[in-house]
Amino acid sequence: VQLQASGGGEVQAGGSLRLSCAASGRTAVNYAMGWFRQAPGKEREFVGAISKAGESTYYAESVKGRFTISRDNAKNTVYLQMTSLKPEDTAVYFCAARTWDSVAPVSPSRYDYWGQGTQVTVSS
Repeated sequence: VQLQASGGGEVQAGGSLRLSCAASGRTAVNYAMGWFRQAPGKEREFVGAISKAGESTYYAESVKGRFTISRDNAKNTVYLQMTSLKPEDTAVYFCAARTWDSVAPVSPSRYDYWGQGTQVTVSS
C-alpha cells in the first residue's frame, strides 16, 4: 500500500488543522493506521492510531482531547483533526499502516508502510 499525507501548513497557536492520509494500491480497510510526528532533533513519536474498522482509537497523552483520528474506508483515507494547537506540536507528521489490528502505542518499527510526511508549524 502507498500512503500520501497532506494538509500540513502553518497555523497560529490555538488554531486547527486537518491532515489527510490517502491510501492506494491496497484498500485501507486492511490496515490499522497510525499517526506519528518528528520534531527537529527528536525521535519520531507516536501520536495516535485507529483500528481497521475505525471502532477503536488511542492517543498519546500529549494530544489527548485535542486531536481526533477518523477514517473513511470508502475513500481509503484516514484523518487527523488537530485543534488547540500548541507550538510544541510543530513537527513533520507521518501516517503509517500496519496489518496487525492494534491501536496500542508501539514504536515506529512496528508499522509496515509509511507516507512521506507533511510539515505542521504552530507559531506562538
